[in-house]
Amino acid sequence: MIDTSHLWWTIMFLTPGLPLCRWCWIPNWLPSWCPTSQNQLKTAEDRMLRGVSSPFSKQYIPISNINTLWTLTFNSDTVKSKTPMVLLHGFGGGVGLWAQNLDALSQHRPLFALDLLGFGLSSRPQFSSDIQKAEDQFVDSIEQWRTKTGLETMILLGHNLGGYLAVAYAIKYPGRVKHMVLVEPWGFPECPDTAEADRPIPVWIKALCAMFSPFNPLAGLRLVGPLGPALVQTMRPDFRRKFSSMFSDNTVSEYIYHLNVQTPSGEAAFKNMTLPNGWAKRPMLQRMDQLHPDIPITIIYGSRSSIDSNSGSVIKHMRPNSHVEIITIRGAGHYVYADQPEDFNRSVLHVCETVD
Repeated sequence: MIDTSHLWWTIMFLTPGLPLCRWCWIPNWLPSWCPTSQNQLKTAEDRMLRGVSSPFSKQYIPISNINTLWTLTFNSDTVKSKTPMVLLHGFGGGVGLWAQNLDALSQHRPLFALDLLGFGLSSRPQFSSDIQKAEDQFVDSIEQWRTKTGLETMILLGHNLGGYLAVAYAIKYPGRVKHMVLVEPWGFPECPDTAEADRPIPVWIKALCAMFSPFNPLAGLRLVGPLGPALVQTMRPDFRRKFSSMFSDNTVSEYIYHLNVQTPSGEAAFKNMTLPNGWAKRPMLQRMDQLHPDIPITIIYGSRSSIDSNSGSVIKHMRPNSHVEIITIRGAGHYVYADQPEDFNRSVLHVCETVD
């Protein structure tokens, strides 16, 4: 099954599972065409988090090269002795998308959620065009963040791209990770030679990919300018349903819009890390033998997701003497934590019980 959840959003809004086109930086004047700003993104995030009842702080954590990582911190006195959990969102995401999980996951241990470098409210630097160096920029930013926050060890939970980066981080800094939770991780299997033959790509999609080849994955959303917010609402109404217990308006779609029409920094890095069909240029399964055997892994999939869940079984086979647990959440798609938040929270909390 093809790993497709992260693909070109302006097409994926309507037709999930289509190939990723090769995109690059769009002209600098286009963001001014979009009704967005850093302050509007902050306001949209505040609206996403208004239903969170646990006390928390928000701050920019400084890292190298005058960059900062936007961070939510939940750390009451009653849980300070426990191993903290760190949440890494996926491609095109941000800390606000954990809105239905923050209260539950912060009740028994310190919890940190950060916007990855190049995404959300974090700094959006120019990434290297070299895929190894770009990955290192992501990974080293997490380590610099850890140093600044003073965490010795952590439970690292990553969704989609966040799962990929979690493993890359654990390979480089194994002593800092007590447990990894990979949620619908992107970028693990190798691209099969038969991928296109098994799942033919419509001619019109190939034509669109060729037409828009100079742009980044989310450039289409920026190109439509003022129509962008309505485009998100119309083409991805499922996001509103996922958070229906918290919001009855367009809070989620507006947050997603403002997240993804800012300067395409992490987005451009992600594009360089992928093949044209959306598979990783450096598949993580090829590097799992570099991961320390003492690091336990839990992999969570949604039963209705299009992500290739076979990677979980492969990892379990590759690590016969290590702890590898695979959990499937019934009724959930790729956004497991939003589709079935109660089941997801319960599963993660159960995993955490084994750490302390």
